[in-house]
Amino acid sequence: MTQLKAAKEGKITPEMKKVALDEQIDVKELRQLIADGKVVIPKNINRTFDVRAIGKKMKTKVNANIGTSGDCPFLDIELEKLDAAIKAGADSVMDLSTGGDLNAIRRAIEEKCTVMLGTVPIYAVAAELAMRDMTTDHISEEVLLRNIENQCREGVDYITVHCGITKESVARMDNADRTCGIVSRGGSILANWIRKNGKENPLFEYYDDLLDIAFKYDVTLSLGDGFRPGAITDATDRPQISELMILGELAKRAYERDVQVMIEGPGHVPLSQIVTNMQLQKRLCNDAPFYILGPIPTDIAPGYDHITSAIGGAIAGAAGADFLCYVTPAEHLCLPDAKDVHEGVIATRIAGHIADIEKGIPGAWERNVEMATARKELNWERQFELSIDPDTARSKFRHNKEFDSCTMCGKLCAVKIDEGR
Repeated sequence: MTQLKAAKEGKITPEMKKVALDEQIDVKELRQLIADGKVVIPKNINRTFDVRAIGKKMKTKVNANIGTSGDCPFLDIELEKLDAAIKAGADSVMDLSTGGDLNAIRRAIEEKCTVMLGTVPIYAVAAELAMRDMTTDHISEEVLLRNIENQCREGVDYITVHCGITKESVARMDNADRTCGIVSRGGSILANWIRKNGKENPLFEYYDDLLDIAFKYDVTLSLGDGFRPGAITDATDRPQISELMILGELAKRAYERDVQVMIEGPGHVPLSQIVTNMQLQKRLCNDAPFYILGPIPTDIAPGYDHITSAIGGAIAGAAGADFLCYVTPAEHLCLPDAKDVHEGVIATRIAGHIADIEKGIPGAWERNVEMATARKELNWERQFELSIDPDTARSKFRHNKEFDSCTMCGKLCAVKIDEGR
């Protein structure tokens, strides 16, 4: 039984009880939000870990992408990045590996992952073809569905599936005047497959089979945004919005089959369009949880896109986004290392917390009041405890010459002067 089916039947699961306690929400209210499709608890029936919920009235959650590439297929590096992500406070990790022994890598990551785990199954199928010097248009529908079921059976909690890429939507994309075209890897693979084979996207054509698999293992479907904008000039155009409309229809079909579902979103979006994008998704997708990459509101900051995405993520989260996929300083440049992962998670957690203040999430505002009080009292240890990255805060403070003030102010500390010390 899925969490959604249980909720619809009025049943409260152990996972719901755990989430209600963490989120400071009445468990009956949580159950109703799940029953309405507004909250999901991604948890495969074959996994045990510290569950989290994504959606309305929940804390904004953060995902960290890791995974090998053909140029860097080393498992030990990815396990180091997994550890960095979890230590930095990520609520979820996605394995996007495309190099090396993909099944062994995924299983090793799953074994050590103590948070939600997601994958993009088509990556594995495409990567295996690439290792044999075959192009992605040779993907077999049967092999793709079999790979999806294998990953679900082994314990993946949610999968990104680009079901909104259809023959019709690809034709619309091909007639669009985009600066960057298709920047989603899964989107480009499937659009190319459709063009070369003249057939419908198997994830769309066999969507009912996909729902059967997801229901069997209670795997949450994350309906991927294959036409997300890769430049701010491409945001909120016809290909993006037409795909979103398809995803809304597919989300409804999943809900009717008791399969948990969330929607993925943009992408590169100028500041003035971020709120509109959040409102469109909520309206078109029946308030289903929204999982976004960034959004990034400027294209000209390579090396600092963890900052640009945090700016966009805070605004998007405050406007209703539920799940933020981190962006690291390595975005657009190279495969991130463990340091990049740490910085990406922290930046995105800051964005999520800012959003939670605006959403009125229990404890968010109060934590800031506690921090302000600790600063007023020059209670450094309490400040470290309340900070998003205590280790970094402590390391900066070690430069102090005095324990009761920071070296910026020293004897001219405003707090001391104000209190007449």
